[in-house]
Amino acid sequence: MINKWVPTVAQALADVSDGSTVLIGGFGTAGIPNELIDGLIEQGARDLTVVNNNAGNGETGLAALLKAGRVRKIICSFPRQADSQIFDALYRSGKIELELVPQGNLAERLRAAGAGIGAFFTPTGYGTEMAQGKETREINGRQYVLEHPIHGDVALIKAERGDRWGNLTYRQSARNFGPVMATAARFTVASVYEVAELGQIDPETVITPGIFVDRVVCIERQATQGGGFKAAA
Repeated sequence: MINKWVPTVAQALADVSDGSTVLIGGFGTAGIPNELIDGLIEQGARDLTVVNNNAGNGETGLAALLKAGRVRKIICSFPRQADSQIFDALYRSGKIELELVPQGNLAERLRAAGAGIGAFFTPTGYGTEMAQGKETREINGRQYVLEHPIHGDVALIKAERGDRWGNLTYRQSARNFGPVMATAARFTVASVYEVAELGQIDPETVITPGIFVDRVVCIERQATQGGGFKAAA
């Protein structure tokens, strides 16, 4: 019987090894799998390469992982924002490596990894420092840059609902990079807020099929100061 549920975050992340490339879903703070990131800090894996839309907000989530000194390199589109002080300090002191990737290229490099595409040409970045050292080609009178897929050893993603086969649905824009990261990684761990029995999720609404998910852990919604609950953002 296929059953991808695991009872704890610690068990879900037990196999993450030093030096792994970790794809972490999220766009800003929407869809960030904070519970899985906290679990990764506790788990202790080091020398990580992290792929995310940005380089952390404030001092929680991804920023906490950076602050713990576990990340050797980050691949992202938006490393600097008003509250990216952790990344800023590490980068200025030479303690972290940065690969800056335009957001569209980031999404397509992840998608290419999941689709088995060896490389692709894109006009984005041509004539800039991001194209230095890369093959370029003129196609139909326009200049393009050759980009390669981003493969992950592990993907950490947050979904809204899942079943024991690993089929996932998401909440609105909290989906963001989660689906493509699940396909681009050799091993995917998903956190969900809701447990569905087999057959309860309409197949037409499944965003990430269970074939791309290895472990699923259910987490609780956190209550807000107003007495309500945080949305699955």
